[in-house]
Amino acid sequence: MADLFSKWTYADIRDLITDYPMASIISAGVTDSADISVSEMPMLLDIDADGLPVSLLGHFPLRNPHYAVLKEQPRAVFNFHGPNDYVSPAYAGKSDWAPTWNFATVRIVADVYFDDALTDEALERVVAHMERNQQEPWNLSALGARYEKLRSGVMGFRAQIRSVSGRFKLGQDENDTVFESILNQHSNDPLCQWMIRMRGRQ
Repeated sequence: MADLFSKWTYADIRDLITDYPMASIISAGVTDSADISVSEMPMLLDIDADGLPVSLLGHFPLRNPHYAVLKEQPRAVFNFHGPNDYVSPAYAGKSDWAPTWNFATVRIVADVYFDDALTDEALERVVAHMERNQQEPWNLSALGARYEKLRSGVMGFRAQIRSVSGRFKLGQDENDTVFESILNQHSNDPLCQWMIRMRGRQ
């Protein structure tokens, strides 16, 4: 079912990263490829006029040892995890149905370029993105004089995208009866919404 779970559009990629922007940033060691660095940071996806992903915008703590690794070796993997959850046979309504885990993930390989000129934009945009659903969105101006001190500890960057892949294992292989039973029984609404969405990719 690998092909079935890999049927996605760039709109699916965009929407998953929009709703689940926290990425695991993974780098191999500069002198030893077995020395892996991993950091978690929120990322914003930039797309072109045709809706194709071109880059990721973010910021990075200067005190994180991973910063030096990325400066030396810019190529990194960005893993995004969307909704996921355990699916019990009770949800499927069949005792001889094996339990499983439904999930949606996106993997982006990109080259990281640090630029302090991007720091303000990265901070402003990520805050605006995360605050977008608040009745009275908070913004960086509320920090006053503290902003410059906090800003000095991070560096903005843009990651130019080299490849995009996704795996959306969301019950596309189930028959209609089992699929509807899972939707009716499962309490994870975001997961169910993505199951319905990806059902159309068959």
